[in-house]
Amino acid sequence: MAAGLLSVVLTAAACQGSPSPSPSPSPSPAPSQSPTPSLSPTPSSTPSTAVQTADPDTFITAYTWYDNTPPGSPNISHPVLHKKAGGTGTYADPVTIAVGHSLETGKDVLDFPAGTRIYLPDVRRYFIVEDTCGDGPAPEEGPCHAGADEHGDASTWLDMWIGGEGESESFASGCTKQVTGVHAAVFDPPDNYVVASGEGVIHDGMCDSGYGNQLVTTTPVP
Repeated sequence: MAAGLLSVVLTAAACQGSPSPSPSPSPSPAPSQSPTPSLSPTPSSTPSTAVQTADPDTFITAYTWYDNTPPGSPNISHPVLHKKAGGTGTYADPVTIAVGHSLETGKDVLDFPAGTRIYLPDVRRYFIVEDTCGDGPAPEEGPCHAGADEHGDASTWLDMWIGGEGESESFASGCTKQVTGVHAAVFDPPDNYVVASGEGVIHDGMCDSGYGNQLVTTTPVP
């Protein structure tokens, strides 16, 4: 296992813990004001009919192969599309993301249901809730269920899987530092947001992030 919500409802188109400082990875590609998608999402399933919700102030962290639970594994607690943490970031193959959870009722209740799709514009990828953030007998007392409000105006905390197997631990840790911050998130998004090329946030020796909070679509919104 790894590691709410001032929201703006749009009816048209719209952890394991905090990362520790480390050497910065290779520079990320500079985002363009009017970007052209390098890889269009190609959904293999019908997009959710739920009204999407945009949260401009979501505290985003990341976890890796090295600091997952257990360390050195891609294990996840609530598999939906993947048996292990993974995904490329398209709508059809979203990347695993972890959310806070609570055991207060005696049952494990996730802050967002397993299978919820989320789009994060700063890394230009889709994610899917398949893991939980916070260990121990009272995860509701720690990340990511609690503590978001300690980071600016954030009321929600998400912890995205960025992998890192095959890279050095210092590189993977540096990437978690690079992507951590308060950013926009779209819950139950449509399938036409721009998706960056490359499989996952860490790919081809780079930490692919820094695109900002602007939502860019690949096709006009109906």
